[in-house]
Amino acid sequence: MAQSTRPFSGFEFMIAWRYLRARRAEGGVSVMTWISLIGITLAVFALIATMAVRAGFRAEFVSTILGANAHVTVYSSGEMDADGNRLRGFAEASPIGDALKAVPGVTHAAPVVRGQVMITDGNYNGGAEVFGIDPADFAAIPAMHEGGDDLGDIARFPEGVALGSGIARDLGVTVGDKVRLISPNGVKSPMGNSPRVNAYEVVYVFSTGSPDIDRTRAYLPLAEAQAFFNAEGRVDEYLVTVASPEEIDSYATALLQAGGPEAMLWSWKDSSGAFLRALTVEDNMMFILMSILVLIAAMNIISGLVMLVKNKGRDIGILRTMGLTEGSVLRVFFLCGAFTGIAGTLLGVAIGCLFSVYFTPIFDFINWLAGGGVWDPTVRPIYHLSAKLQAGDVLSAVILSLFLSFVVTLLPARRAARMNPVEALRYE
Repeated sequence: MAQSTRPFSGFEFMIAWRYLRARRAEGGVSVMTWISLIGITLAVFALIATMAVRAGFRAEFVSTILGANAHVTVYSSGEMDADGNRLRGFAEASPIGDALKAVPGVTHAAPVVRGQVMITDGNYNGGAEVFGIDPADFAAIPAMHEGGDDLGDIARFPEGVALGSGIARDLGVTVGDKVRLISPNGVKSPMGNSPRVNAYEVVYVFSTGSPDIDRTRAYLPLAEAQAFFNAEGRVDEYLVTVASPEEIDSYATALLQAGGPEAMLWSWKDSSGAFLRALTVEDNMMFILMSILVLIAAMNIISGLVMLVKNKGRDIGILRTMGLTEGSVLRVFFLCGAFTGIAGTLLGVAIGCLFSVYFTPIFDFINWLAGGGVWDPTVRPIYHLSAKLQAGDVLSAVILSLFLSFVVTLLPARRAARMNPVEALRYE
């Protein structure tokens, strides 16, 4: 009677390893096993590389948004003056700015005036959104001094206007040139408001990393913008940055209390929430689709093991007559398939991690071979594509690959365990 043995004993590993490294003529590892090994390697590599690129895109997208925009904008529906007219924004002398800065977690609060203008250099025209901001607050915006393509001296900002690189390119101007800003709500007269036209020197050209911002935004010193938009003594809103922008919702109550009864909030998640949700859905769908690829690769293990079981029928019969239990035979062939899955997974992880770490030079080379058309920043919100390797993504890929490899191995291993030793040895 067969004696039960301790599961996964040393002799079971020894037999499985001998079967795997046996030559083809001896009924060892078949071509299908090599195919399944390569397939799992490529599938795991593709899964890790895809998730790393998606994570890199999301991180670059969020970084672009946070680098050029406030984490939350505090604005007001306005207050009534003595004549019953509604005044927009906040009084510049109000204590709201200090109250916002005192909120725990707030790192900066900058008052701004903003308005729409037409900008021209005399030959070409374009629209722009002008932000009037204090020079110190302008210099504190990360995207204003971290771009590699910025032109001019940011210290000269009080002397003129700062333009986005897209606006400067469309107008054909650079640092030192003159542009004119035209606002429809200008000088008040008995006949109504006449357009206001002021000329400014371009003192700085910035590149934030977002084509949408670089093609639409310009900055003026706060005092100049207040005069230009007839907003003397007032500001339209406060641009607030916080220590933990991903948790911006947790600051809402304190910011509303600091902003007063008429205050309202508009966070970066409100403006870009649809994009973030779309990216999350795409990430989930991409993981599911790539998981199917891993499953297809793992299914090849069945073919390899079925061929191995067929070639080792005599050995199975001998082992069973020597006292090996069905459980031991099952574990031997399970280990054969598991070794393939583990080896393919480890190779796939190694290649995927290397690809993610060196993604930028690899992508630049591919982009160069394609003539620079692989990534077009004019139809995407960022200039550059990068990869971000995350431990959670790698761990998910490893768990998925090993789980599928182990599950598909059970069927042929169970078939080998249930083989009748008499039938296996009948024609030997």
